[in-house]
Amino acid sequence: MSAHRKSKQRFAVVAAGCTAVVLAATGTVTAAGAAESHGRDLARQTLAQGDGWGSATTGTTGGAAADAAHVHTVTTWAGLKAAFAEGGTAPKIIKIRGTLDADGATCADFAADGYDLDRYLADYDPATWGYDKEVSGEQEDLRAASATAQAEAIKANVPANTTIIGVGRDPGIVGGSLQINGVDNVIVRGLTLESPLDCFPQWDPTDGDTGNWNSEYDAAVVYNATHVWLDHNEFTDGDHPDSTLPSYYGRVYQQHDGELDIVKGADYVTASWNVFADHDKTLMIGNSDGAAATDRGKLRVTLHHNLFKNLVERAPRVRFGQVDVYNNSYVADADYAYSFGIGFESQLYAEKNAFTLPKGTDAGSVLHRWNDSPLTASGNQVNGSPVDLVAAYNTTHADAPLREATGWKPSLRRDVDPVRSVPRVVARGAGPWA
Repeated sequence: MSAHRKSKQRFAVVAAGCTAVVLAATGTVTAAGAAESHGRDLARQTLAQGDGWGSATTGTTGGAAADAAHVHTVTTWAGLKAAFAEGGTAPKIIKIRGTLDADGATCADFAADGYDLDRYLADYDPATWGYDKEVSGEQEDLRAASATAQAEAIKANVPANTTIIGVGRDPGIVGGSLQINGVDNVIVRGLTLESPLDCFPQWDPTDGDTGNWNSEYDAAVVYNATHVWLDHNEFTDGDHPDSTLPSYYGRVYQQHDGELDIVKGADYVTASWNVFADHDKTLMIGNSDGAAATDRGKLRVTLHHNLFKNLVERAPRVRFGQVDVYNNSYVADADYAYSFGIGFESQLYAEKNAFTLPKGTDAGSVLHRWNDSPLTASGNQVNGSPVDLVAAYNTTHADAPLREATGWKPSLRRDVDPVRSVPRVVARGAGPWA
């Protein structure tokens, strides 16, 4: 079990009344009655009106309207996929009990015949291949085929009108990637999501001056989807932090992508009370400067009361979207690079966030300028003191300063806390329920 997984009862559930049917082959348990928590049925809870961009227009209700035939409890990865496939877009509630292992196979089980990492490393060694062209040839083709096999195993497509919620003790997913792709109205709550480990990263010698290893698979990705609420989850690298990964060609053999990405026309998303921990490229909103046709006027996202702990960067990095970031707590360690990445046509509004930075880390490092886009940053604090983040950045980057005032102001907010109380409130409340 992951060292990050909390050994605590998330919340109590009681059966609503009828005999359960257990489908042993898939690990799916279907009950005629819904499981409920004491006092309220969290599985049928919807995003409150006014709670961030996810509550805009039609709001986010997930599977709250599911009938008894579309309420499932799953105990395996195969069972989860089967529950997603059942019933089409009818409202459904899927309760995850225990930890679902999506990557139970070894990397060798996904490898195409003839693929060999040692041979790959020999074929594309920069000493002979160089840095001016992308890799190609037999071993790259075999790597790509191997990656396709892994992707088919570890990706799970979430249907529209669905609530996914953890129940019982330590509910979560290890090594799986939730694909919220091209659908509307999805809720994901109360889970520990341990990042997939890419078995077959690709070497790109043209990425930067000395090349990079690039990996696939986010723990969750919101892709061209609308009305999504991610709440009280924990995103972590678990037993495989970057510090455990090897290096080849002088670069870390990167087997992690993001923890959560919101990309390619996604819109109306609220992420609240989550923990994002121990990761490099954490949360990206908008994945390409050239995606104006799909992203301009979309990527409206609210992040509030999340704990970002021991991260390197992208918390979040933003392109295009009107992104409201308030009442989040950032606790950094020595590997910290930045939190807010100001990207192409981004419109970030950051208010009343609290940053705890290591000694000697300048407050200006909270921001990173990828493009000349305006932002609004007000009421934030660093190490307990009020700080004008834009002024702090511009003091040390006078040659390429950031502009203030995005020209919009968030209106979809509830329960905004004073910034001085944010570290305590978020530390006590973020993550899967105790």
